[in-house]
Amino acid sequence: MPITELLDRNSREHGSEICLVEINPEVTEVRRVTWKEYDLIEANPTTHYRREITWNVFEEKANRFANMLLSRGVKKGDKVAILLMNCLEWLPIYFGILKTGAIAVPLNFRYASDEIDYCLDLADVDILVFGPEFIGRVEEIAEKISKNRLLFYVGENCPSFAEDYVSLVANCSSQNPNIPITDDDYGAIYFSSGTTGFPKAILHKHRSLMHSCACEQNHHGQQRDDVFLCIPPLYHTGAKMHWFGSLLSCSKAVILKGTKPKAILEAASSEKCSIVWLLVPWAQDILDAIDSGEINLADYDLSKWRLMHIGAQPVPPSLIARWKKVFPNHEYDTNYGLSESIGPGCVHLGVENIHKVGAIGKAGYGWEVKIVSPDGVEVPQGEVGELIVKGPGVMECYYKDEKSTNEVLKDGWLYTGDMARADEDGFIFLVDRKKDVVISGGENIYPVQIEDFLRQHNSIKDVAVIGVPDPRLGEATAAIIEIKPGFTLTEEEVEEFCKKLPRYKRPRKIIFADIPRNPTGKIEKPKLRSIYCVENLVAAQNEIK
Repeated sequence: MPITELLDRNSREHGSEICLVEINPEVTEVRRVTWKEYDLIEANPTTHYRREITWNVFEEKANRFANMLLSRGVKKGDKVAILLMNCLEWLPIYFGILKTGAIAVPLNFRYASDEIDYCLDLADVDILVFGPEFIGRVEEIAEKISKNRLLFYVGENCPSFAEDYVSLVANCSSQNPNIPITDDDYGAIYFSSGTTGFPKAILHKHRSLMHSCACEQNHHGQQRDDVFLCIPPLYHTGAKMHWFGSLLSCSKAVILKGTKPKAILEAASSEKCSIVWLLVPWAQDILDAIDSGEINLADYDLSKWRLMHIGAQPVPPSLIARWKKVFPNHEYDTNYGLSESIGPGCVHLGVENIHKVGAIGKAGYGWEVKIVSPDGVEVPQGEVGELIVKGPGVMECYYKDEKSTNEVLKDGWLYTGDMARADEDGFIFLVDRKKDVVISGGENIYPVQIEDFLRQHNSIKDVAVIGVPDPRLGEATAAIIEIKPGFTLTEEEVEEFCKKLPRYKRPRKIIFADIPRNPTGKIEKPKLRSIYCVENLVAAQNEIK
């Protein structure tokens, strides 16, 4: 069945229960706002700006937006893009789009104007819904993109080049439009990270969205009394597909607009959160704040918190060892996935397998996995190959890109581009991205292995290892190291620490700098290469001169 039926069911059976809470720790004023006939903002005088809605309000808001879209000529298969920061309106707008039979197209909030324009064209978007944070970027391209599109604005003080969302939906029916939708209808286009250039448009059917619900609940056992703390951006499959477990279990979720350690712990405490999904940097920041005395755990009631899970990037085993010392009663889990596989879950560790921390796990619920050689043959246990996955959540295609689709979809298998190996128990360990492997003097070097090793050093907060040009070896490894606040570290100390590594794996260049990560926590290695590979090349050319 299409995912919209889950929302209809929740509203019908548990309509008066709170389903979504939004907390903005940056806003300290106490105020109450009424949006039409619904009270959407509830001031909490002891904490910060807080809004909440029930399942009934969620359903009615989605229906109003759907009926407004239908009144403007939107039909099945049209595309509606969402360019919003995480907020209480995000998910009702998303479901309003789906209820019309149209395709939802979430956009990365970091996109510059040219990237927004590119993605709107690539996905053949008919309508753009955007928020106040993006007025400047949209205004730069408004004259061009509004020629064949409608622009709807969500927020106060609507700009002249757009239509006001609140006014548009005010008098629309709150009844379900009941547009027939099947599992085989297209539901969403998500964009790849764009780490190798402009992003690709990833097309999914409703079947994929429904499978992500079942996969998430199977892995993390969400029940009606669970409360999920959602921090990552909702435009990304990771955050939304984890929330789909809350949708399926009809349980509450908290959208936190902030990533600082105090904000995370305050939200988990005040809302009695039981499940918290973190990215590696946020987990590190929480532990560092506790170690430094900035945070006193006695100030928070975290008794309901049962599960901490991390995804979106390799997880250093040393980080989880630290976490378990501070939070010994927490279950831990990690998920692996791609937007092409409708987000996390195609590979899953499982809370019962913490003894395998460092692995991404085994095939997730409803998924098959293999590790293969370049010719597609499964490699022997223990050998490195490319991870490929197959299941109900695999994308239909890269929209309007047959060549790229054929490169990654073969006989129903999705070639992930991630190099991996399986141990004697069948648990899969990521080795590195295929394109990130460094070939130095004929040896394949996998940066993730060196990064995991270096993160064990007490002074290192984050690290990224890349290949840089070398006149003799072709490539050499460079370690970009971010030092923990209040700590010191020298190049000589790093070299001494690395003597525990085989000689060929030791970084040949040490650079102390901040590590850039994208909103989903992945290290932006192309950005690092653009800085340090160019610097190395220029230095080498100058040496030759």
